[in-house]
Amino acid sequence: MSNKIVAFCGLLCTECPAYIATQTDDREMRVKTAKGWSTKDHKVDADDIVCDGCPGGGRLNVFCTECEVRTCAIERSLVHCAACDDYACDKLTRLWNIIQSPDAVERLEKIRHPDLD
Repeated sequence: MSNKIVAFCGLLCTECPAYIATQTDDREMRVKTAKGWSTKDHKVDADDIVCDGCPGGGRLNVFCTECEVRTCAIERSLVHCAACDDYACDKLTRLWNIIQSPDAVERLEKIRHPDLD
């Protein structure tokens, strides 16, 4: 797992507990992640915690299968949203507000503007 996989939204798939649990076949981590991701309105099951990385086209966790940002990027044949002419669109900014990951935003900004480092 030394190669980092950047999701369309800028999250690092390789640091996501669903990805790690899948790649290491760690059932206990799947259970713990499902419990942490569950809410009173939406229960996540350990069997939903299966992922090979957002852009890879393999198995996806329950949230990524429903992600409109992922769907949009695939339809546009993008490697990530930083390569999009409509960056940062409403879909992406809504997702960033949900996931609350400044690292994802910063990662895509660095990809989009590598000269600003």
